[in-house]
Amino acid sequence: MRTLTAIGAALAVVGIATAASAADMPVRNYTKAPAYAPPALYNWTGFYAGVNAGGAWSRAGTNFGDASGFVGGGQIGYNWQAMGSPLVLGLEADFQGTSLKNTASAAGITGEAKVPAFGTVRGRIGYAWDRFMVYGTGGWAYSNTKATVSGPAGSVSDSRWGSGYTLGGGAEWAFMGPWSLKAEYLYVKARSVDLTLGGVPFSTGDYHYNVVRAGLNYRF
Repeated sequence: MRTLTAIGAALAVVGIATAASAADMPVRNYTKAPAYAPPALYNWTGFYAGVNAGGAWSRAGTNFGDASGFVGGGQIGYNWQAMGSPLVLGLEADFQGTSLKNTASAAGITGEAKVPAFGTVRGRIGYAWDRFMVYGTGGWAYSNTKATVSGPAGSVSDSRWGSGYTLGGGAEWAFMGPWSLKAEYLYVKARSVDLTLGGVPFSTGDYHYNVVRAGLNYRF
């Protein structure tokens, strides 16, 4: 009987010691850690403006001939992208100066046709992977054509603006903050422009530009 009493007393002492030790232990916080939030995807919405430069070549009617040269200018536009959607819609206008020119000579007469400037107003539809986007584009194009005929009796020239359409596509990369780089191809078809050279009607014939250019944009 005394043995059972001693065992009971010992167990009671151990229990009291264990409870006291547990009371001294720090309480652990089992609150669930917050889930990792991935960084937000880039959004292309907003106005932008920039510059571009590249080259162009043309295939035209017999009156105009083939030509190639430098193009350079600027563009302004606006993109819209719904949150969480890869689809990007936009509108862009640009104006270009060019050195496109063709010269031909026959029987002491020299004819020259050139395109000092052209511009476009285009819609754009793109597909974006975060900061990288590919897009198609198309719309209205307008061109200035100047023709000159020179000979022993002197020189006459005239110029006109004509309109047509443009189609193309490109890719754009937002590489740092509001800055982005783009590479673009445009096919431009302009209607025939009728000029008057020394009182004689002259038609350039329909002509076509192929434009390849790189651009730099800043987003506001």
